[in-house]
Amino acid sequence: MKGSIYLIPVTLGGTEASAVIPDKVLEITRGLRFFIVEEIRSARRFLRLIDKQFPIDESWFRELNEHTKEEDISGYLEPVMQGNNIGLMSECGLPGIADPGARLISTAHRKRIKVIPLSGPSSILMALISSGLNGQQFTFNGYLPVKPEERVIRLRELEKRAREGYAQVFMETPYRNQKMFNDILKTCNRDMHLCIASDITLPTESIITKKLSEWQSDLPDLNKRLVVFVLQ
Repeated sequence: MKGSIYLIPVTLGGTEASAVIPDKVLEITRGLRFFIVEEIRSARRFLRLIDKQFPIDESWFRELNEHTKEEDISGYLEPVMQGNNIGLMSECGLPGIADPGARLISTAHRKRIKVIPLSGPSSILMALISSGLNGQQFTFNGYLPVKPEERVIRLRELEKRAREGYAQVFMETPYRNQKMFNDILKTCNRDMHLCIASDITLPTESIITKKLSEWQSDLPDLNKRLVVFVLQ
């Protein structure tokens, strides 16, 4: 009989796991010994965070990232085919969204392996529901292009979609947040609303939505913060 794949939530920063992840989910995670993770070191750190006595050395880990070959992914599922349950973990938040774990989940479905999502923090959804913007019709765009000219083109496309009523959700790496914010101000019309959701679930959490014209006179410091942007 095949095992199952559990989609394990991870804290979004230094938050105490029990404050944002249900006890039942933590219990399931503590009981697993096979893991496919985005980064092994951070996965081990999280497991020790939720259980100081977690048997790291007795557990099986495989790393799944943008460099992982498709043929390797099928091999990663061998323990499941032998009846073992596996936990899939991103570096933070939920696996499968803006995360290479989606490739493994797709392969699991093709092999008719049961996929079980577990409840936990998602900065993307938490930003959207806290923004006051359209949670009925929205698009998650992941990370926008790094090259300035390509980013400007993409932002104009997002603004067009936002004006059609679809909230546009996107992200940036912490060290490029400020540049992203500046490009939004330069590119988009001042009557657009922008939610900046920073450090969700952390003590420094800040979630503010206002027009770009208002942001223009109240520039935030987003450097090295975990930020999700919502534009509409």
